[in-house]
Amino acid sequence: MNADGAPDEATGSASDDASAATADASTAPDADSPHILSEGSALDDEEGVAAEADETFHAFWADVVADEVESRDPDEPIVIKGGVSPSGVAHLGNFNEIMRGYFVAEVLRDRGHEVRQVFTSDDKDPLRKVPRKLANADGEIVGLGEVDAGALGRNLGKPYTSIPDPFGESESYAAHFAGLLKADADRLNVPVEMLSNTDLYADGAFDDAIRTVLSDVDRVREVLSPYQDKVDDEYVPFNPVCSECGKVTETVTAIDLESETVEYVCTDMDAGGTTIEGCGHEGTATFREGKLPWRLEWPAQWGVLGVDFEPFGKDHAEGSWPSGVDVARNVFGEEPPVPMVYEWFTLNGEAFSSSEGNVVTVQELLELIEPEVLRYFFALHPKKARDLNVERLDQLVDRFDRFERAYFGEVDDEDLTAFAERAYPFVVGRPDDPPAEKPIRLPYTFAAVLGMVDDPDFRERLARDEGHIPDDADDDAVDAALARVEQARNWAERTENEYDYRLQTDLPAVEFDEDVAAALDDLADFVAAGHDGEEIQGAMYETAREYDVEVSDFFAAGYRLFFDDTQGPRLGEFLGELERDYVVSRLRREA
Repeated sequence: MNADGAPDEATGSASDDASAATADASTAPDADSPHILSEGSALDDEEGVAAEADETFHAFWADVVADEVESRDPDEPIVIKGGVSPSGVAHLGNFNEIMRGYFVAEVLRDRGHEVRQVFTSDDKDPLRKVPRKLANADGEIVGLGEVDAGALGRNLGKPYTSIPDPFGESESYAAHFAGLLKADADRLNVPVEMLSNTDLYADGAFDDAIRTVLSDVDRVREVLSPYQDKVDDEYVPFNPVCSECGKVTETVTAIDLESETVEYVCTDMDAGGTTIEGCGHEGTATFREGKLPWRLEWPAQWGVLGVDFEPFGKDHAEGSWPSGVDVARNVFGEEPPVPMVYEWFTLNGEAFSSSEGNVVTVQELLELIEPEVLRYFFALHPKKARDLNVERLDQLVDRFDRFERAYFGEVDDEDLTAFAERAYPFVVGRPDDPPAEKPIRLPYTFAAVLGMVDDPDFRERLARDEGHIPDDADDDAVDAALARVEQARNWAERTENEYDYRLQTDLPAVEFDEDVAAALDDLADFVAAGHDGEEIQGAMYETAREYDVEVSDFFAAGYRLFFDDTQGPRLGEFLGELERDYVVSRLRREA
């Protein structure tokens, strides 16, 4: 699949997470329901390839998939695969297949199987357009003005492995992209093996598949013609790399099976409405100096790598998967792997798109949330479309916290508890040693409140005062809990939300009129009496009116005392989150 998530004959790969859908399904009542894939077949029954479902109900979808894999009695190691064409930023959408595959791999390992999880970079595909955004080695998204964009523009039509890294750090653009994915997998503790298609071709792994395809081109045309209009009597399913200009071409004029070579002409390539000009060179290429078109390459990978299970996006379910099944059976004489179609998710209500720059990287998200929260996101219902709204990331964290509490028996929800009891050890990466003690978790928005404070001791004191840190918590547990504060602070700064302010530890140098000062003293007495934040918010309006002070002026006085600013969050509710003695002292202007 290309970087925009649309199926593409030349650049299609197992999946890039994009969707035109903008609905956020995460708020639906059953969004976290473990009751998935549990009636009928465990997987989409595309072309009848999915086996009949095991009658045993599973609370976690990965167990259902594992049943399907086991039902085929596969050789070991069981191979789980994903893949992507390295056409843009290595973003969170690319991680759909890695994480879906990871959970199935971990369940199979938990059942005693040896598992190999691989992820192919379809890096012999040609670059068809220059992306608008890239990510540097640290996963930070940058514009083309910050790199050697010409390194990309001058190499349109060439394999990704033949294009220089625009950052000048890796051996190629493809290597740079693959390195980002591997680094992100490491950050999430996913033991995935990254494979380069270019390397597989160079090592001869595709030789037999190419020979099979080119030895009976008529048969391949017959199988592919229902799926592609371009397949005619002149179509030859092999794309040589031109030895003169280095571009991928689609025009083969002769085949020599004995020498394992083809004759070709370097002709123009259509690239989504634009034309990449060929150089016109006529030459000879070996089987290892070219590549199979995507609809043949994908099923060829299944045989080359011995794939037993592969998840993919719904676009492939309607296009590449049916043709892949047909090719696997009727060209290569093999059965396709167990499939699982997952729904795309959107980012802030819009489709993920590397070329359009609507992306977020794993590295960026891990500055805002814990790895286990992100892993939880991928552990949810794979058939539900959902939106990852960075501005409302607090909702995702709250749902994870509830999921975690359910695992420890603190939530009265039978379905969620069953799901958590099975999935939680995998989400936190401890299936062999499930946690016996619940971690201390500060509510995310409260952590954002603490993020307004720079003093770490004051943060801890406020957290203890609100009862979020037990008196007997050890230092490591406290440090782990307070780590969320910096993440929530980063979130506030990134989204510029109501928590993006800084609480002043020391009393600002301020003076007020007598009526404002008297109103502040009265409010201090109200807070000292033990009222909550909502009551304090209401009292601020009443107190301002009682002392004949403009409400806006009174709130501005409060903001000045606490933030040395004239605006901030909903002040009364915010003050209700803070240590009472501190609030009272500050309202009374005491140092």
